[in-house]
Amino acid sequence: MYQEFPKSWRDQLQTLGFSEATPIQKEAYKPIFAGKNLLGISPTGTGKTLAYLWPSLLKLTPKKSQQLLILSPNTELAGQIFEVCKSWAEPLGLTAQLFLSGSSQKRQIERLKKGPEILIGTPGRIYELIKLKKIKMMTVETIVLDEFDELFSDSQFHFVDKILHHVARDHQLIYMSATAKFDRKKIAEDVLTIDLTKQALDNIQHSYILVDKRDRIELLRKFANISDFRALTFFNSLSDLGASEDKLTYRQANVVSLASDVNVKFRKIIIERFKNKEIALLLATDLVARGIDIDNLECVLNFDLPRNQEAYTHRAGRTGRMGKEGLVITLISNPNDLKVLKKYAPVSELVLKNQQLYKV
Repeated sequence: MYQEFPKSWRDQLQTLGFSEATPIQKEAYKPIFAGKNLLGISPTGTGKTLAYLWPSLLKLTPKKSQQLLILSPNTELAGQIFEVCKSWAEPLGLTAQLFLSGSSQKRQIERLKKGPEILIGTPGRIYELIKLKKIKMMTVETIVLDEFDELFSDSQFHFVDKILHHVARDHQLIYMSATAKFDRKKIAEDVLTIDLTKQALDNIQHSYILVDKRDRIELLRKFANISDFRALTFFNSLSDLGASEDKLTYRQANVVSLASDVNVKFRKIIIERFKNKEIALLLATDLVARGIDIDNLECVLNFDLPRNQEAYTHRAGRTGRMGKEGLVITLISNPNDLKVLKKYAPVSELVLKNQQLYKV
């Protein structure tokens, strides 16, 4: 597959240390390049973005505007796709533009005048620009629905549906997600399905720590004090997240929360600080989980047992990405929760002693 790439891409692969494509990248390449409709399901962290970007970008004609549209359910993921896309599009002389709600519409319209071949954005803003006749769907040849299960949610699907109604008849549709839970009726009929959900991510160690509910905050404080330790820490509710952050900050623990009401610019700063290991624990809810991609993230900590298998899978997929080692720790306070957790993943018990984790 790599031998078919232009030299600029092969050089980039060498620089990045990519020696072999992942299973989803191998299986999706030819069908997407051939223009087939495709539904790809593969665990988080297996390289799905490049699985659709590589073949899609190689099909584009430079200087012909608005050929590829990529829809994302949230601004973080859209921003990430945009950054990855730019690094592979620019060597081919292609331009990508990002369209997010909450950013200046006027500036986005100005960017469209420059004729970008690739449009990336959230459904609400993309649909607004279609209504204003600034995005011309009749020129769009390929539409990618990234994390399509989220795009099919009640809050997003009406925009997605309206966007798809404006597209030319012979367009290509690519659906990508980490989970196989979605409404089949919302998928186009002639779709090739690649389902790699059974792909074992055996580089991730799944574990739990038994702790009284009232002692969980103190345990988080201890984790925050471990030198060179970093964990994305998940909460089921925003109110628990807020209360925990207050208590931990009061105890001078090195934690910051990434609640959904933090503005985009400040979120970027927080994530950068976490990437640079200046923050030990980044506290978040599932809403935030979809968009965050942190290379070499050592650990995911579940303050609460995730509500379902999908939530657990998405959280766990933040660590151990692209074959690297990863660790998931879930805090367990009652026997029923442990029974449920064992259905989500094969888990082993850990204890934290003297800033070290030990298997029981």
